[in-house]
Amino acid sequence: MAELVLKMAVSLDGYVAPADGSGDWAAAGGSDDARDWTVETVSSAGTHLIGAATYAGWAGYWPSAAGPFAKPMNEIPKVVFSNSLTSADWDQTTIVAGDLAEAITRLKRERSGGYLLAHGGVRFARSLVETGLIDEYRLMIHPVVLGAGERLFRAPLAIEPVSTTVFSGGGVAHVFAACP
Repeated sequence: MAELVLKMAVSLDGYVAPADGSGDWAAAGGSDDARDWTVETVSSAGTHLIGAATYAGWAGYWPSAAGPFAKPMNEIPKVVFSNSLTSADWDQTTIVAGDLAEAITRLKRERSGGYLLAHGGVRFARSLVETGLIDEYRLMIHPVVLGAGERLFRAPLAIEPVSTTVFSGGGVAHVFAACP
């Protein structure tokens, strides 16, 4: 059975999206070692899981992109969760509609050869947290304070630390396992 891993960028003050919706804050603390950790996380996935809003931006970017992330983003199968999309132009993309928890449970049973890697959008990520089906959280804490915005967690959650990696640019990756 495949595990579900959620990878998210988080500000030092706990936000995963700023109030203005911009994304440039996630570059804070960027370093070669942080990039390598993230590339390894992305490359080791068996399937990428994304919400419709993230898909809309990524499908226009990744197919013609270059660099260390392009190959795993384009070659690893993708599942987009949407009740409104009817087609996907990005290679190896499947659209899934309906109940999120049922779809995740089915994917965990059916997929093998790497974990299911969920990338946030905050709405999609929160929905995944609420299913209780996430096995591991990979949170990259960036050395930036946003002051306001959107948080990932809305309720208490039992997690156990697995590892912490400090990067040369000031970012810190925390990996947590969900408690049964």
